[in-house]
Amino acid sequence: MCLNPDKLSHRAPLRPVSPSMNTHLTGSSAPLPNTGLVLLRFASGFLPERASPDGMGTVTVEENDQFEAVRSRLMALLENQITHFRYCFPFGRPDGALKATLSLQERVLMKDITTPVPAEEMKKLVQKCLENAAGINYSQLMEYAQIRADAQAAPEKRLEDMMRLGELCIEVLQQNEEHHSEAFSWWPELMAEHAESFLSLYRVDMDGALQVQPVDSWDSFPLFQLLNNFLRSDLHLCNGTFHKHLQDLFVPLVVRYIDLMESSIAQSIHRGFEQETWQSVKSLTNNLASVPLPKVPSLPLTLPQMPSFSAPAWMGPLCENTNGSATSEDLFWKLDALQMFVLDLHWPEPEFAKHLEQRLKLMASDMMEACVKRTKSAFDAKMQKACKSTDFRVPLSVCTMFNVLMDAKKQCSKLCVLDTGQEIDKQWQQYHSKIDVLIDEAFKDMISFLVTKFAAVLDGVLSKLSRYDEGTFFSSILSFTVKAAAKYVEVPKPGMDLADTYITFIRQNQDILRDRVNDELYTEKVFDQWYTGSMKAVCVWLTDRLDLQLHVYQLKTLIKIVKKTYRDFRLQGVLDVTLNSKSYETVYNRLTVEEATAAVRSGDGLQGISMRDSDEEDD
Repeated sequence: MCLNPDKLSHRAPLRPVSPSMNTHLTGSSAPLPNTGLVLLRFASGFLPERASPDGMGTVTVEENDQFEAVRSRLMALLENQITHFRYCFPFGRPDGALKATLSLQERVLMKDITTPVPAEEMKKLVQKCLENAAGINYSQLMEYAQIRADAQAAPEKRLEDMMRLGELCIEVLQQNEEHHSEAFSWWPELMAEHAESFLSLYRVDMDGALQVQPVDSWDSFPLFQLLNNFLRSDLHLCNGTFHKHLQDLFVPLVVRYIDLMESSIAQSIHRGFEQETWQSVKSLTNNLASVPLPKVPSLPLTLPQMPSFSAPAWMGPLCENTNGSATSEDLFWKLDALQMFVLDLHWPEPEFAKHLEQRLKLMASDMMEACVKRTKSAFDAKMQKACKSTDFRVPLSVCTMFNVLMDAKKQCSKLCVLDTGQEIDKQWQQYHSKIDVLIDEAFKDMISFLVTKFAAVLDGVLSKLSRYDEGTFFSSILSFTVKAAAKYVEVPKPGMDLADTYITFIRQNQDILRDRVNDELYTEKVFDQWYTGSMKAVCVWLTDRLDLQLHVYQLKTLIKIVKKTYRDFRLQGVLDVTLNSKSYETVYNRLTVEEATAAVRSGDGLQGISMRDSDEEDD
């Protein structure tokens, strides 16, 4: 009996499997591996059928040649199936078929039935198959994506093709990991090498596309994000050959981008504050400084572009929580967006990632410092031009300046502080604390300046009351004139206009600060210092007149001012410990004594004005 290899062609076709790609990047399968197993058993089982009289099995040369031919054809079949594992076993189907094929391949390599195949020999064979598979898979992918290497194509088109091809490459590698990695579990490093070989082919096309991109073009960042997000999550490919090459390509681009953004933001601060009207962003229409920034790709989180604008889209959510200026809000938003963009890159190399974060934090600190200083300078200039009469009202621009500093303080903890997971050296802590101190000092100076302005208005009122001091020429003339006129007409209440005007001044400025300044903590600080300063000023004024009896008009005016001031600041939330200060008690006692003295001297000369029962009086 002779085994004719030609008659086995219907069982083990030698022609290469022609892989085709459907919508899932897979194709039709080849014959199942048990076909080869049956073939091998049939051929090997035939050989020992002839035995010599002494019991020794014999095989003719022709039979051995026929067996080797079958074995060679089976070897070729198995290598072909392993090489085309994506198409012979799509999605790992049939279950266990690829693993059985590898097992059969190992048995076919055996020289005899008792001697196992060296592990290195089997590994080299699988390695060769997977190397060939990388080229086949990539060429099939290019054909499926209908991408042709065209050096004359537009840079935008080539980059778009690389994005699409990159997505397909990631899909192929993910399918390999999901459906075929278990079969190759004995050689995980070979699957990693296969992936690197596959990506090395993509690398050639990617490098060519990136080289033709315009200078200072940022459209390639989405490609980095796409590839890096996949590679950094893969245990075998993270910081591998292709991943490191990708980082080397984009390090200069990231550094250049940050350089340009830093320059652009600094320029926008300079020009923005020069043109700043300190109008609240809630009432802003179209007065943002137009400073163009580098073009930014359409990432999930894109960097800000200065709008050209009619109510920018980003202004909506910002306006819900702030009344800052256009320049400051634009600055904080840009710094935050830039940091989020770099964070979203998820740079895989720890040292460079730390360097990027520190640089952005230092940049934010420098920009914040410039913003605070420019705001403080504008505040000083505005307050120096303000009047010192009771007509003074806190300008809305001043409230905006307070809000800018409050926003800066809030943003500082987010934009200028390193992650807690990083080691922070002493120099960095000192640098950050410098920004905090700068903001706190600016707040302190601005509150002090504003309270000083309020005190100057009260000084003006007290200066007018000084004209009625006992013994002055003006006081004598006024008393004589009032008494003479009272015989013929009803004389208006002298001094009440002055008191009413000052009380109106207090209340309207309180309302402005309460409505326009966002942070109640700082508003209450202003009210505390304002009230304390007012009571001290009145106390000093009265102390200077210990030897003088107050004129009735002085007394009436001061009683009304002190009572209404006490009541209004209590309604604004000033604590009792501040309200009932030593200065207030001194003023209260002095005015009470003066009131009693005036009642004895002039009867109803105070016309119902008294330090008592202040809550029952109309406002």
